[in-house]
Amino acid sequence: MDLLDLRKEIDSIDEQLIPLLLKRMSISEQVAKYKVERGIPVLNAEREQQILDNVAEKCGAQGDTIKTVFSATMDASRALQHKIIGGGKVLRDTITNAMTTGKLTANGEPVACQGVDGAYSGVTAKQLFPDSPVKFYKQFEDVFESVNKGEAKFGVIPVENSTAGSVHESYDLIMKYRFYVVGAYDLKIEHCLCAKEGTKYEDISDVYSHPQALSQCNNFLKNFDFTGINFTNTAAAAKFVAESNKNDIAVICSELAAKKYGLKILKRNVQNNNNNRTRFIVISKELIIDDNADKISLIFSAPHTTGSLYRVLGRFSMAGLSLTKLESRPIENQDFNYHFYVDVMGSVRDNSTLDLMCALYDELPEFEFLGNFFESR
Repeated sequence: MDLLDLRKEIDSIDEQLIPLLLKRMSISEQVAKYKVERGIPVLNAEREQQILDNVAEKCGAQGDTIKTVFSATMDASRALQHKIIGGGKVLRDTITNAMTTGKLTANGEPVACQGVDGAYSGVTAKQLFPDSPVKFYKQFEDVFESVNKGEAKFGVIPVENSTAGSVHESYDLIMKYRFYVVGAYDLKIEHCLCAKEGTKYEDISDVYSHPQALSQCNNFLKNFDFTGINFTNTAAAAKFVAESNKNDIAVICSELAAKKYGLKILKRNVQNNNNNRTRFIVISKELIIDDNADKISLIFSAPHTTGSLYRVLGRFSMAGLSLTKLESRPIENQDFNYHFYVDVMGSVRDNSTLDLMCALYDELPEFEFLGNFFESR
């Protein structure tokens, strides 16, 4: 039997499977109606596991493979039942009530950022909220606390750089505070090596900046044998160098920060990658979903069973949604258990996407909808 004949046989088997799968889904609809009438939850994890174990036992060497097929079928069946039942009422109402028909605005209220005037966070805040004053704070957590106490309407924090990767402190604070993400901005970052007037290039020994900026420029630092010194913020480092009595130190910061603190630019574009970009998000205590929102942020934990994360991620694929970010962070005071932070392209104005959010809200041991927002650049 050649390849063409084998493919024809597979096609024949698939044709036999289609009506059986359709019949299974039809019965799932009946099951959903039965559960609605009796207030029974969609997910019965114990029954599903019994079925999968039985399948594995019957299928011998192909047990794990066939289990995967059955798992996907069960996931599709549950998705259908959730759609019929309309579960996740609390989350569904929260999302529906948060939808707006306008553009995100702070209405002139303060916006919080980490650092000092001239920081990239401040630049982003002014791009997003040109009519609002920017309040600067020393630490990232201070920004969250400012929003928490009502000192600022929104906070703007960096979460990811195209060269240096994730800002883990930001993700840990997102996990801690569980504020909503209501906006985002993708800023092109162009770093400069700057120093006080009179400082000679050859005399520089230490270069101050935020760890992320130093990482983004590590090739340049290595080439000149400069020692990178961590600082809380690029603009704060510029201010420190400008006020220092030393003439053998420099800073990696923005051109704006250099001008702000009277520093001379010794070299521009010292970052490793000319397309160096940082993503900033806007945090809020209030959920706001504007009409052009196209990205969703979530936090969830998965059951501690084999393949659980794979099955959760498969649900996004089943709904036609593309994941753009998956970040795992350890759960505090637990041994090797993790929260997962996910960014996915989509809008909860789409009913199938909203149904998926509500289904996962009902099924997973922990599920937090952080927001649906537009990311500009």
